[in-house]
Amino acid sequence: MTKRKYRLNYGHEEVDVDAPLGREPKFLTPSSPAVANDTSHIIKCALDNPIDSPPLTDVVSGAKRVAIVASDSTRATSSHLFLPHIIEELNAAGIPDRNITIVIALGIHRPQTKEEHRGLLGDQLYRRFAPIDHDSRNRDNLVSYGKTSRGTEVAVNRTVAEADRIVLTGAVSPHYFAGFGGGRKSIMPGVCSLEASLQSHLLVFNPPPGRGRNPNARVARLAGNPVHEDMLEAAGMVGPHFMLNSIVTPEKELAAVFAGNFIKAHEAACFHYIKNFSIVVPEQADLTVVSCGGYPKDINFIQAHKAIHSAHSVTKPGGWMIVLAECADGFGHPGFIDWFRFDDAIEFEQELRANYHIYGQTAYAAFEKAMSVNIALISRLDPLDVQRMKMRPAASFEEAYRAATANLPNDFTTYIIPAASSTLFLPENERSRSLASIGRSVGE
Repeated sequence: MTKRKYRLNYGHEEVDVDAPLGREPKFLTPSSPAVANDTSHIIKCALDNPIDSPPLTDVVSGAKRVAIVASDSTRATSSHLFLPHIIEELNAAGIPDRNITIVIALGIHRPQTKEEHRGLLGDQLYRRFAPIDHDSRNRDNLVSYGKTSRGTEVAVNRTVAEADRIVLTGAVSPHYFAGFGGGRKSIMPGVCSLEASLQSHLLVFNPPPGRGRNPNARVARLAGNPVHEDMLEAAGMVGPHFMLNSIVTPEKELAAVFAGNFIKAHEAACFHYIKNFSIVVPEQADLTVVSCGGYPKDINFIQAHKAIHSAHSVTKPGGWMIVLAECADGFGHPGFIDWFRFDDAIEFEQELRANYHIYGQTAYAAFEKAMSVNIALISRLDPLDVQRMKMRPAASFEEAYRAATANLPNDFTTYIIPAASSTLFLPENERSRSLASIGRSVGE
């Protein structure tokens, strides 16, 4: 067995992984493109060369009120780097600060703290602007746009809806059933009503009850993905005027920026992500040692699930996952743990269809994984709650390691995944399919 010492991120800290890991363990991490020292240059190049769109200064020319939609602290976007450049462009076009509102696209997440707002904007902008948090439950602050072709009732934050120009910002990263984050997700679910979010996310299921999830509602899949297409239609009804999306490395450094039309620029970013950040893994391992990548990727379990989803695809059925996810904010929603009252996936699905909730969908997905592989979770969650999720609580890596290796062959195989939330694993045929379908759209 190979015994080496590794350090993996856990919240704001690092955890030592020091144990014999079967055969020579393999690190699964994307080979990140070189990150330029001058991040301003990357951002300016994107703004100066927008995709399928006039420059931002031309787009906002003559506008009185501009709304900038920005992601919350659960997403690493480098907004503190690119928002100043967007504001500078708006000011240059004659839009004063007082006519610019930054709306935080919470979806149905909790409100942000003052320090989180400061982190999203950066110190200088925070002194100039008072961002507002979207409230999906405040119906008086929503404007209706009608229904999508799939029946989703689109109601959007009033400040966004009543702005003369809407600028979307965010980051592109894998999403386990919407394909990718970023782009249209800034509108749906970012600044839409709770009901709209619920209706759209329900499309993750096949229409007939008992048939489970739609196979096209999956990571890295845009074409034919009903959730993506519904979100895209909803965003089109609102009509964003410009978009800037970033791609950040697992180390949370700015790697690339795409700006322009909210559809075409997003597709270009997704194509870039698949091409540069996806990994083809030919076989699954007996054991995967998984870090979400640290804060904010493991701020709560709902966010940490993205790492579990990613690593699950390269873990053998019946194998083991050791997951490091601090979950300092708990589950991310007070009612999340209540979904784990089922022992059967069909009963779980029936209840979720009847009383759908977005976080119930995340719970259902976590339940499916916990029933197919053994998950040892190192976190700050109550051990009894971890057990309710059909997972094994562990106070340390050593404890989790002992539980896993007691049930693995002596010559077990191991993958170490230091930034699972930011790592996209795809079969070769799926990678080729995704590149081909998106590539045709962006002219690659």
